[in-house]
Amino acid sequence: MRWLAVRLDLISISLITTVSLLIVFMHDQIPPAYAGLAISYAVQLTGLFQFTVRLLSEIEARFTSVERINHYIKNLESEGPRQVAGLPSSTSRWLQEGRLTFQNVEMRYRDDLPLVLKNLSFCIQPEETVGIVGRTGSGKSSLGVALFRLVELSGGSIVIDGVNIAHIGLEDLRSKLSVIPQEPVLFIGTVRSNLDPWDQYTDAQIWEALEKSHIKDTVIQLPNSLHSEVTDNGENFSVGERQLLCVARALLRHSKILLLDEATAAIDTETDRLIQDTIRTAFSGCSTLIIAHRLNTVLNCSRIMVLDQGQILEFDTPSNLLANENSRFRAMMAAARRDS
Repeated sequence: MRWLAVRLDLISISLITTVSLLIVFMHDQIPPAYAGLAISYAVQLTGLFQFTVRLLSEIEARFTSVERINHYIKNLESEGPRQVAGLPSSTSRWLQEGRLTFQNVEMRYRDDLPLVLKNLSFCIQPEETVGIVGRTGSGKSSLGVALFRLVELSGGSIVIDGVNIAHIGLEDLRSKLSVIPQEPVLFIGTVRSNLDPWDQYTDAQIWEALEKSHIKDTVIQLPNSLHSEVTDNGENFSVGERQLLCVARALLRHSKILLLDEATAAIDTETDRLIQDTIRTAFSGCSTLIIAHRLNTVLNCSRIMVLDQGQILEFDTPSNLLANENSRFRAMMAAARRDS
């Protein structure tokens, strides 16, 4: 914009100079009143010219957003239906156990991008806790993306309690699953509305969930208890407190499948310990997937899955992996101990 302004100023100066020279050379033919009027109009015209060019330049820049929106409308694939009519009655009572099966699952984020999950096949039993580890970009979080159908699969299928999740509505699917992300999400409102936005649970049930997630004492000390204000993104709570509130929210849903996507990566070790304790006790009836940054958080899992470039390298119990001298997980643990 500065270079444009310099060029416009040079053009304006050139125009005014040209008009002035013409008046000087033709002074015997142009009345003084007309000469003054010409110079006045030249000055006004240059200002109007500068304004018009700047306006057109700004419009062109803003049309980039219009072009992007038009691209999204034409090329971005929409999500599947929220609900699917005509499902069998067995599907309406679906997800009572929490058995999760990936069958030759492949996924890419766009058609022109490489696969991020490559022919994944595994089965997680009901009430089993599985830790998922791997380097950055190994496909850990992409598992959660596939499970919640944020991106549709390129191949294979995900089956939960005998039902292919591609055959049910997104609302039916996601309402049965719970996730605790790395960045805790709280909304403007009250503590109660954040825990129970649809007003489905009693105060007693909410207090029970808060107690199990070790955040009850903090909420009791708030000025209005459950009805205390929560600011945008929960900024009036610490990161650890926000994460514990998200744990309490997941507890209230009584989901049979729980996903923790590096939920303890950005919190202190004490809050990490509280969350791990809640998972072992309050979520013992769930099938739990723990995507972990801190390797010590998955040592108590039933099994550990090691991913690399979208493929499973190892999938076994922690004791077996640590006992195997050639295990990638054992090497990762040794490297983590050296760094600490």
